[in-house]
Amino acid sequence: MKQLQFLLLGKNEAILAILLRLVNADENWNAIAFNNEKEAQEHFQNNKIDIVLLSSAIEDHVEKEFTAFCLKTQPDVEVIEHFGGGSGLLKSEILHRLHLKGKI
Repeated sequence: MKQLQFLLLGKNEAILAILLRLVNADENWNAIAFNNEKEAQEHFQNNKIDIVLLSSAIEDHVEKEFTAFCLKTQPDVEVIEHFGGGSGLLKSEILHRLHLKGKI
């Protein structure tokens, strides 16, 4: 299985750090995290991303605009809203989405 590239976006630094640690704990996953959507967009434009995780404290309009930007720029990207629930739930959400899209 190829290594999946993740981009995490959230405004709560503590939660973002936990998500980053959880995602990077899987040897087939590699994540980078941002708390600023403009920096995240720049990284997204310059790198192939498989999954975008949207975390807590993002304003609704920013979430919608960032999701639209991601899907327009890289239509095959998976955008997942994750607002907590522990490592088991996070991994299940990701694997479920990949399974539904036939990517695993």
